[in-house]
Amino acid sequence: MTIKIELSDPSAVRLEDQLCFAVYSANLAINKRYRQWLAPLKLTYPQYLVMLILWQQDNITVSQIGEQLFLDSATLTPLLKRLESAGRIMRYRSRDDERLVVITLTPEGLALKEQSRHLPEILQQTLADSSDNLLQLKTQLEQLRQQLNK
Repeated sequence: MTIKIELSDPSAVRLEDQLCFAVYSANLAINKRYRQWLAPLKLTYPQYLVMLILWQQDNITVSQIGEQLFLDSATLTPLLKRLESAGRIMRYRSRDDERLVVITLTPEGLALKEQSRHLPEILQQTLADSSDNLLQLKTQLEQLRQQLNK
């Protein structure tokens, strides 16, 4: 995917014509919706993302979670501390390498998986779009992220 913006085009400096603003404002809208849906579970959207990772693979390090979420440990650690205080996860030092902090789900954290299982379907219904279109959009956004991270 190649994005070309003509600098001589006066519209190139208009907010509504910026790709970055379209992505940013869509992200804000998605976060707003998820905030409503996650409130009954007492989870924030970033906490939900951490939980999604742990529901796929439990007992992983902070750095492994950070790699998947594109977050550094300074950003991730306070989020993990709040999840631990809420009884959703446990943090402990690795026996093999004490520099590594391992994260594991508690029974309460594992129970949230079932309670949140419906959220992707709710998003699709909210968008009133086909799963094919949403999958295509997701793929395009992943390609955009990859190009920007090069």
